[in-house]
Amino acid sequence: MIPTANLAALLLHAARRHPDGPALIWRDQTWRWADCLDRVTRAAAGLRAAGIEAGDRVLIHSRNSNAMFESMWAAWMIGAVWVPTNFRLTPPEAAYLAESSGARAHLIDAAFPDHAAALRAANPSHRLTVALGGPLDGADADWDALAAHPSPLDTPVDVDRDHPCWFFYTSGTTGRPKAGTLTHGQMNFIVANHLSDLMPGLTHRDASLVVAPLSHGAGVHQLSPAARGAPTILMPSERLDVAEAWRLVERHRVTNMFTVPTILTMLTRDASVDQYDHSSLRYVIYAGAPMYRADQIHALRKLGPVLVQYYGMGEVTGAITVLPPHWHTTEDDPAFPLASCGYPRTGMDIAILGPDGAVLPTGETGVIGVRGPGVFAGYHGNDAATRDAFAHGWFATGDVGHMDARGFVYLTGRASDMYISGGSNVYPREIEEALLLHDAVAEACVLGLPHPKWGEGGVAVIVARAPVAEAALRAHLEGRLARYKWPHRFVFWDALPRSAYGKVPKRDVRARLIEQGVGFDQDASA
Repeated sequence: MIPTANLAALLLHAARRHPDGPALIWRDQTWRWADCLDRVTRAAAGLRAAGIEAGDRVLIHSRNSNAMFESMWAAWMIGAVWVPTNFRLTPPEAAYLAESSGARAHLIDAAFPDHAAALRAANPSHRLTVALGGPLDGADADWDALAAHPSPLDTPVDVDRDHPCWFFYTSGTTGRPKAGTLTHGQMNFIVANHLSDLMPGLTHRDASLVVAPLSHGAGVHQLSPAARGAPTILMPSERLDVAEAWRLVERHRVTNMFTVPTILTMLTRDASVDQYDHSSLRYVIYAGAPMYRADQIHALRKLGPVLVQYYGMGEVTGAITVLPPHWHTTEDDPAFPLASCGYPRTGMDIAILGPDGAVLPTGETGVIGVRGPGVFAGYHGNDAATRDAFAHGWFATGDVGHMDARGFVYLTGRASDMYISGGSNVYPREIEEALLLHDAVAEACVLGLPHPKWGEGGVAVIVARAPVAEAALRAHLEGRLARYKWPHRFVFWDALPRSAYGKVPKRDVRARLIEQGVGFDQDASA
């Protein structure tokens, strides 16, 4: 065992340095750091009095709120494991997370009574249900009552480096979600790494706006402002109101925000971006998927040189690559890694792996492998998946890409997305990138379907922002992509399906195409 700092110490330190400073702002209420510490230490005592102990899992199914923010610190104070769900999951989906994690406590937003019942029924380990934000049938306690416990805890429990603190569930796009085990030692590294690579110079005078659920990347991100005593501002509701986001940026002089490319594009393409003062922004961090070049250029023109990209995933808690503001440009300058997701994060190592796990030379395409203190401890209750992920001494991300001579990484797509057409590997990501450079294309999703001549043929599903003919899209690809990569068919939809995590599951796209009878006839010659 190697003793390390309990993550809850970040909250204690911020409250000691800045007791009267704003810690959390939500709707019309502001909680000072001293307020947060008081509520968290009392709620932690309340959880312990209810029988929740170190090592127990505390599942929370909630929209963003002060209780969501407080619950993670309270769980860590007693050495419990925080298990957040995405509030958009259905009751059966959330129930699977409760059962697979073995959660002893369920913290449930009062807006989700059906979820509360489903979790109780599915999880034999359950001992305690806590209602958040209002009354809930079957609840054993209320969060605000726990946060008023008469005997607050003085200090967090002792933990070691490998003590689990967070079960970070994967999106489950290729099967059942898996719980990545994040530890106190790993997450302390992540906080320091984020401050170093994503938001250098952050202080208590900064302010962070949250425009995504705290259950995943946004929750990880807000630990860094907390470490510096900077306030976190939550959107007033779970619905993204773009104009309200920009109003909050102006009102609170927001300096940083974490988002994903789709949301960043919505923020910068809405007319309200020009109606509010956003000159306070220093770091607009986007991750979760590569950003299409056309959208990146537009965002840079609207916001200036403040974009920070990182490539990561739950198992590595975002810490794989970084592309800071000075490596972004609106110009087609060959000195800049225009299509890159960045270079290795401080303290992390990256390799491109071949099918046998051997490290490939510069420029060759393979699976991206990563190692370093930001990598998780493995999948909870799934030793086989853990062994597979680390089979060759690196954590295999499942993403395909290559690295140039300077160490910049270029994503091609998921290994599972690749298809073989006429004996050649085709990676949908680069086709989607090319299509999105057409002004009429809002979204593009490319995948391979069985083809009688080529083995597999590409089908491009297009969401258009203006009428566009298939011939115009083919002409647009001329000179941009080798012809063997061109889609054999184009299909136009009003919208792409999205998972509860905001991603486009290609298995759902494929199922819908098959349901609609889209495919290639036996006499197809194209």
